[in-house]
Amino acid sequence: MREEVLEGGNASGPVVRVGDTVRKAWTAATPHVIAYVRALRDGGVDAPEPLGRDPQGRQIIEFLPGTLAMDAAPLSAAELGRVGGMVRRIHDVSARYVPAADAVWEPPLSPPAQELICHNDLAPWNLMLGDRWIFIDWDGASPSTRSWDLAFSAQTFALPDPARDPQRSADDLAAFVDGYGADEELRAVLPDMMRRRTQAMLDLLRSSAEVGREPWGTMYRTGHGAHWAAVLDYVTAHRGVWQRALA
Repeated sequence: MREEVLEGGNASGPVVRVGDTVRKAWTAATPHVIAYVRALRDGGVDAPEPLGRDPQGRQIIEFLPGTLAMDAAPLSAAELGRVGGMVRRIHDVSARYVPAADAVWEPPLSPPAQELICHNDLAPWNLMLGDRWIFIDWDGASPSTRSWDLAFSAQTFALPDPARDPQRSADDLAAFVDGYGADEELRAVLPDMMRRRTQAMLDLLRSSAEVGREPWGTMYRTGHGAHWAAVLDYVTAHRGVWQRALA
């Protein structure tokens, strides 16, 4: 059967479509990621179905038609709330999941603590919009925290453009976090957590460029470094705006 290269990914290596499936690299973490994704699906979270391993040793995953959120029209406040609710359901089901004691994970970043297994990249480039709204690319799943995972998701969906009027971004942030149903404690820490998570992303890219770690080093040199530096300035400079929006 013909293989079609799927463009757009940065960190997961070659990804191809074969019929109604996707094929991508199998790693030491893959069996544990699959067990986690299956637990999410059993708990009512719509995630791409793992379908085993092909003769080339690659993962076989359900192919999902649609458009990535990053390539679609900007989401409305109601749609941002819907995505926030999706993140909340993922976290709530994840909180009940107990991974194997010897589970192997391959996260690009170290979280501040380990509370539950998280996707770690619930961002517009991983949200497929179609008949189903569904997050893809679970390979970086690993232990993390609600606030760390939510901070990155909220920032990438609501505050992605450092040239945008901060009050408009704050309105989107409030819609996203309202959809998540964050409590007072989580709302209070989120502005600083967004700053810390954005700084961590920039540090990953910069340090990778210094030591030749790929694909992050190339990403840093081809515009991602400048983007995340600008986002960090934006998230930091308007922290008070975010706090008022979430209060």
